[in-house]
Amino acid sequence: MNTISEMTYVDQAEEVIQRLRAKKNPRTGRAIPMVTTSKIRNLLAMTSDIYNELLNEQGSEIPDTCRERIEYLRIRVIYEAGREDSVRSFVEEAKLSEILKEIGNNRKKYMLYSRYMEALVAFHKFYGGREQ
Repeated sequence: MNTISEMTYVDQAEEVIQRLRAKKNPRTGRAIPMVTTSKIRNLLAMTSDIYNELLNEQGSEIPDTCRERIEYLRIRVIYEAGREDSVRSFVEEAKLSEILKEIGNNRKKYMLYSRYMEALVAFHKFYGGREQ
């Protein structure tokens, strides 16, 4: 289920956050801390910068400069996931790296990815995601 669609991305985002909230440490049975609001908002900020740049571009394809930025975003997502277990869990559960990879040159897919990230942040906040 790497692919998101205009009809399902909101429900998928909610399901991701609910699964993360329900995760328990198998040894202790305690809840695993969810990603912090600041970490998830940092990922959204990088996503939004590219989104805003694409709003000013015409056509259905992503210009090379934006494609380079999307590839860099993918690297940053992986880097942040490697730095902290809660971010890794979030990135893997939301399938962020895989979805970014699928975007290719398709502007519409990136715009959908951006809305998906916004939905993830919204549900994280709604379900009481923790601050730093």
